[in-house]
Amino acid sequence: MTPAAVLVTVIAYFLVLYLVASLSGRRADNQGFFVGNRRSPWPVVAFAMIGSSISGVTFVSVPGWVQASQFSYLQMALGFVVGQLVIAFVLIPLFYRMGLVSIYQYLESRFGIASYRTGAWFFFLSKMIGAAVRVYLVCLVMQLLVFGPLHVPFVWNVAATMILVWLYTYRGGVKSLIWTDSLKTFCLVASVGLCIYFIASDLHLDFGDAAGAVARHDYSRIFFFDDLNDRRYFFKQFLAGAFTVIAMTGLDQDMMQRNLSCRNYRDSQKNIVTSGVLQLFVILLFLVLGVLLYLYAEKSGIRTPERSDELFPMIATGGYFPAVVGVLFVIGLVSS
Repeated sequence: MTPAAVLVTVIAYFLVLYLVASLSGRRADNQGFFVGNRRSPWPVVAFAMIGSSISGVTFVSVPGWVQASQFSYLQMALGFVVGQLVIAFVLIPLFYRMGLVSIYQYLESRFGIASYRTGAWFFFLSKMIGAAVRVYLVCLVMQLLVFGPLHVPFVWNVAATMILVWLYTYRGGVKSLIWTDSLKTFCLVASVGLCIYFIASDLHLDFGDAAGAVARHDYSRIFFFDDLNDRRYFFKQFLAGAFTVIAMTGLDQDMMQRNLSCRNYRDSQKNIVTSGVLQLFVILLFLVLGVLLYLYAEKSGIRTPERSDELFPMIATGGYFPAVVGVLFVIGLVSS
């Protein structure tokens, strides 16, 4: 894709995003900004949570991980589901019973104002560091595809990205984020699904043949029980996934505000369980895409890059497929 084509795609996507944010954020008061007036439909929140939990790291890197880690990431994803169950049936009833706007109000009621402020500041610190890493990865790819060829300094790339993000969040808060995250989730899933379709078609594989090719491939091994010292060992991955979700979703104000916007705790529980199962399915799609990318590279004689997270961007935007594949990749990347 040319830099101009990538830039037009990004601008068009953000215009749609801003339109959705403006419509959903109209007449938003404080309750709408922070907890969506507790009127968000739980199926919408469940769908939106997928986009919230998938970062640019997942979108770019997970397909390339299959070479070194096979499908072992699914072991961690199974742990994610268990962690979501703990959040749904332990934390959610507690937070709703207390009528919290900020989950760190629980720390204040239990341990005092010092604990409340400590928890809130650690949230800000961790969120800024995590967001910085995710934005940095996306900006690196955008620098490679757009700003580098146009000789625009990296600092202006970052500034433009942050301004665009701020524009669609400053008015409606969580009320807007739920609907924009739903749009982002749709773009992410559609981009990965259609990329799988185009790659399988180019390899002359129908659905059954593609599934069989992936299942037979050496990279598709899921479970690792044989070596306790292997970082892919099942219980390491599974327990890490469960506790990661509890800490980074259940105890994270950003993620829990979306869940607290549902009408009642029962709806919030449905949302969390549903989004956990859907997230497992989406991660599987990323891993399937990774195997198909390596199959395509092998068949086409494409030299795979030394850094595995460059494989998906290289093939998607390298002119190997119709232009729509590159457009879908850019939309998916920006969405994440």
